[in-house]
Amino acid sequence: MTPASTTRFAISDWVKGLAEIPESQFSLKKVQDFVIAHPVDAASLDPYLHYSRSNYTRNLVFKNALFECMVICWEIGQSSRIHNHRDQNCWMSAPIGRLFVQNFRVEDRNADAHTCQLFPTDTYIMDSAHPAYVNPLEPVHSVHNLPEYNQRAASIHIYSRPFDTCEIYLREKGTYLDAPLHFTSEYGALMPDAEAD
Repeated sequence: MTPASTTRFAISDWVKGLAEIPESQFSLKKVQDFVIAHPVDAASLDPYLHYSRSNYTRNLVFKNALFECMVICWEIGQSSRIHNHRDQNCWMSAPIGRLFVQNFRVEDRNADAHTCQLFPTDTYIMDSAHPAYVNPLEPVHSVHNLPEYNQRAASIHIYSRPFDTCEIYLREKGTYLDAPLHFTSEYGALMPDAEAD
């Protein structure tokens, strides 16, 4: 693992650096090494910090054909649903606060009935010093800003390639469904129908 730099990078410069990685080299390890070696200056995220009491928010920073980058803002106690990433690679870091990630193993998947069973596997905590990536062999997970952390969090997510729907898993029902994904803001500007505080 490459040691993290003591220099903090503005999100604008950070995204430019990501965009300079050739498509042929945009691998799980190459991008993770970049994220570890280039910690983001939390203050530079201000234009993308839109919080909502009703749900976490997704705030687009950059998007091209190869990848998209967004800031996700979490109020205290907010969680994602259990979800996947459409078989795309995902890298995450949390310059503000910390987040608890729970992975799941999917078994007995029936694509016709949209049923499956989920089994919790490993967990980890993500913060400014501990970025992470989603294991392609076990990509289903949930993310939580636990109440006991007692602070807001903001995480940066890179998806390659971009996608606009994902699968949501309803563990208690043993089912899953397709769900559209929406942005609260794009490039710092709130979307017309966005709910943000």
